[in-house]
Amino acid sequence: MKIVIVDYGSGNLRSVQKGFEKGGHSAIISSSPELVANATHLVVPGVGAFSECMKNLERLHLLKPIRAAILGGKPYLGICLGLQILFTAGEEFGSCPGMDIMPGKVVRLPNTVKVPHIGWNQIHIEKETPVFSGISQNEHFYFVHSYYGIPNEKSDIAATTEYGVSFTSVIARDNIFACQFHPEKSQAMGLRILSNFAKQEQTTP
Repeated sequence: MKIVIVDYGSGNLRSVQKGFEKGGHSAIISSSPELVANATHLVVPGVGAFSECMKNLERLHLLKPIRAAILGGKPYLGICLGLQILFTAGEEFGSCPGMDIMPGKVVRLPNTVKVPHIGWNQIHIEKETPVFSGISQNEHFYFVHSYYGIPNEKSDIAATTEYGVSFTSVIARDNIFACQFHPEKSQAMGLRILSNFAKQEQTTP
C-alpha cells in the first residue's frame, strides 16, 4: 500500500501525514506526477482558493494523474479544497472549472452567518459508506471554509451540516470519499476517518 498526499503548495500536509501515522498507516507527501500515478491511495487536502488550487495542480502536471487515479478506481480522499475541486466549477473570484468528476458547483456560504465557517460542527449522515465505520450520527468535526459544493446527484451526498444553510459536508461514490471538514484536526473521530480510508481497496471502474 502506498498512500500519497498530494503537495501542490497548500499547507497542513504534515498534519494529514501524522494523522495516518497515528493509525499505523505510512503516507508520503509528494508533488511528483509519477508518485501520484503509482499511489494505491490518493489524498488531496487543501485550504485556500479554488482557482489557485486548480492552477497549481495544472502547473505541476498533477491534474492528469489525479483524474486517472480516480477514474481507475483508486481510493481518493479529498479534504476541504480536495472535495471542492471534484465539482464541475467553483464560483470563487469568478467561475473556474474544476475536475468535473462530480457534476455540480461550489458556492459561497450565505451572508447570514459568519464567514469563514471555523470550528466544530455536526455532520448528519445521509448514507452509509465504509469510511464512516465507527462514526456516530451527528458526530462533531472541525471545519474551516467559506465555500461548499452542491452535487447535481443527490446520491453523491453522504453527509450534510447546518450552518446558515444545510450544506453537503461529505460526498461519497464508489472509490471517492471527500469531506469539507478537516479529519486531521478532528481528534479521535477524524483519525478514524483517515484509518478507515487507508483500509479501502481499489474498485473496478
